[in-house]
Amino acid sequence: MSSNTTARTARRRTLRLAVAALTAAAGLTLTACSGSDAAGTKAAGNADMSTVAAESSGTGSPAGAQGSDAQAGPGAKTDTKADAKAGTAGSAGKQSGTGHAAGGGKAASPVRTQPLVDGSKAEIYKLGEQHYRAKIVSRGSVLATLETNQHDDGLDANDMFVVLTLGGEVHSWMGGGQTGPGTFKLAGGWTAKVTKLGELRYRAQILGHENAVYATLETNQHDVGVDANGVYIVLSNGGIISAHE
Repeated sequence: MSSNTTARTARRRTLRLAVAALTAAAGLTLTACSGSDAAGTKAAGNADMSTVAAESSGTGSPAGAQGSDAQAGPGAKTDTKADAKAGTAGSAGKQSGTGHAAGGGKAASPVRTQPLVDGSKAEIYKLGEQHYRAKIVSRGSVLATLETNQHDDGLDANDMFVVLTLGGEVHSWMGGGQTGPGTFKLAGGWTAKVTKLGELRYRAQILGHENAVYATLETNQHDVGVDANGVYIVLSNGGIISAHE
């Protein structure tokens, strides 16, 4: 082979290697570009899904969530999650507000506290017009509750008798009980005619001048009481009646 032929063959081989190298480089560049585009698309897709999930978990309306994202821009993902957490905490706070009354105010406090003759006390609460509640409390424990609602109330608490009036007044005294059925003279010139109606159920007619019926007390498994012109009368569910002025 002549020297000229050998030189031409060497130049062709060099050109083929250069073309192959360029082709390989172009292939690597295309692969890198394709990889970057795919990664960018994947990241964008993940960002969109994160935003949707955050909006779904929020407590606001979808329109409100979209408006917030438009203003927030790239930070929408983080801000939306924070808003969702704040909304959840607000809802829990409303639900956990168990220390308040149904009307939204704090639990009622007694209008006054009054000592009773046996050493206990009555906590008196005003619930409305001529509507009062009295809790009989001893050593921190509530022993009984009286409540007026269009009528007086009364209680026989182990021979201590208590009357709560429509005006929220409490009167207590010890003893003086008489057991029915029967007719009994009471303090203040009143007469009580006590009849038994059934188990733990008695009726007492409070009689005035010429045996006119001034009031009627009737138990139905609980004691009752009345203020009869400044004379306080209790009829127990066991048929015991007592009066005090």
